[in-house]
Amino acid sequence: MQRESGILLHISSLPSRYGIGTLGREAHRFIDFLKSAGQRDWQILPIGPTGFGDSPYQSCSIYAGNPYFVDLDALAEDGLLTPEDLTEACVDTPGRVDYAALYCSRPPLLERAYRRGKASRKAEFAAFRAANPWVEDYALFTALKHRFGMLPWNQWPAAAAARDMAALARFREELQEEISCHAFTQYLFYEQWDRLAAYAKAQGIRIIGDLPIYVSMDCCDVWLHPELFQLDAARCPVAVAGCPPDGFSEDGQLWGNPLYDWPRHEASGFAWWQERVRASARFFDVIRIDHFRGLESYWAVPYGEETARGGQWVEGPGRKLVRALQAGVPHVEFIAEDLGYLTPAVKQLLADSGFPGMKVLEFAFYGGNSDYLPHNHVVNSVCYTGTHDNLTLAQWLETESEETVARAVNYLGLNREEGYLRGMLRGGMSSVARIFIAQLQDWLGLGAEARMNTPGALHSSNWSWRLTELPGAALAGEILEMTRRYARTGE
Repeated sequence: MQRESGILLHISSLPSRYGIGTLGREAHRFIDFLKSAGQRDWQILPIGPTGFGDSPYQSCSIYAGNPYFVDLDALAEDGLLTPEDLTEACVDTPGRVDYAALYCSRPPLLERAYRRGKASRKAEFAAFRAANPWVEDYALFTALKHRFGMLPWNQWPAAAAARDMAALARFREELQEEISCHAFTQYLFYEQWDRLAAYAKAQGIRIIGDLPIYVSMDCCDVWLHPELFQLDAARCPVAVAGCPPDGFSEDGQLWGNPLYDWPRHEASGFAWWQERVRASARFFDVIRIDHFRGLESYWAVPYGEETARGGQWVEGPGRKLVRALQAGVPHVEFIAEDLGYLTPAVKQLLADSGFPGMKVLEFAFYGGNSDYLPHNHVVNSVCYTGTHDNLTLAQWLETESEETVARAVNYLGLNREEGYLRGMLRGGMSSVARIFIAQLQDWLGLGAEARMNTPGALHSSNWSWRLTELPGAALAGEILEMTRRYARTGE
C-alpha cells in the first residue's frame, strides 16, 4: 500500500478573473503545482450545480456539472465567446465568489456560447446527448424551473410535478430551445472536464471526489423517482436529514434533505445507488462517501421542525448497500467519511467494508486517548489536518483553548522555530495513514478569512473563499521536501 499525500482545494476556489474557479488554465496549472510538490491526490468537493445556500452538497442533479465551472477563456479560444463577452464577464470580487452576481451574469454568456456553437458542434453535441440520456430529463427539469419562477418542483402545477406524460411532451415542444441550451452547457462541462482529467492522469495526479449521501429535495432525481424517497401524497418529505445535537451545535444540524425509502432501494438491488456511483466514477479516481455513518443509522427529523433536536436514529441499509456497491462497481476506490457519532455498529460497518476511514488531526487533542491521535492511526486510513467543514489550522491554533493547544504542542513537539502550523502539518504527514490530505489554506497559513464552510450556519462566506493567485515554486519545494521525508512521493 503505497504512501501518498494530496491537497484539498475545491474548483470554485481556484483563481479566476470571472468570479469563480473553473476547469480551465488555472486548474491545469494547479495540477502542475501538485506534481512539483510531490503530491499524488487532488481532493475536491461535489461538482454539481449548487443549490440552497450555494452549497455543493445541495445540488439539483446527481449527473450534471456546475455550469459556473465551464471555463470562459476556453470558450473564447473555441470561437464560442468574443473578447467583448469576456470583458463583460469579468467580476471584481478578489478572494470571494459572489454567487448572486454569477446567477445573473453567467447564464446569458452560456446561452451565447450555445447559439454560436449549436451548428458548428452539431455532431459532437448530438453524440453527447445520445451517450448521456440523463441530460434530457435534467435539461427539461432546469427549463421548467425557470418557466415556473424557480419554485421547487413539488410546487409546480400538478401535471408538471406529477410528470404527466402529455404535459411533459407539450413542455418539451414549447421549451425545446431552452432545453437544448441547458444540455449544451453540460456538453461543454463534460468536454472540459475530460480534458482536465486526462491532463491530471498524464501528470500522475488522482482526483478524489465527494459523493454526498443525500440529494436535495429540489432535485431532478427526486422529481424523477419520488417513490425512492420518504414523501407523502402531496410530495412533501415525511422526515428530513440532519444530525443530532453535539459539542459543536446544541441544536444539531438540520440539513433538510429528503430521506431514502430504503426498503424500495433494497428491493431493486440498490440499482439507483449503483448507477449514481457509476456516474461519480465517470469523474473521479477515488470517491469519498459523505456521512458514511448514515448508512448504518441516520438521524430522521420530522418535516417542519425548526431544529434537529426532535429527530431520532433509524436503522439504515448498512452492509446490504455496501455489498451492492462493491458488487456493482468493483473497480471503484472509496474513502468513508466516518466522522460524527460513531457507535460500535458504525465501526464494524467500516471494518466490514474495507474502506479507509478518516482521521482528523484537529480532533485529536481534546483529551483522552483519542482515535485521532497519530499513534492510534491505522495504515488503511486517510489523515486530514481538517476538512472543508473545519477551522483552518491557523484559525484552530489561534482560537482553541490553551489547554488543547498545549496538548498538541507536547504531543507533536511543536516549537516556534519550525512554527506551530508547520509542526501540525508534519504531524499529519508523518502519520502511518496511507494517505495524508491537507487543505491548501493550511499550507498557506491562512486564518478565519479562508474557512470554507461553517456547518449548521447560513453565512454568506460559506463556500465562497478562493485564491487570488496560485502558490509558487517556493511552497511547492517546501511541501516536496516534507513529502519526501515521510516517503509519500512514491519515489
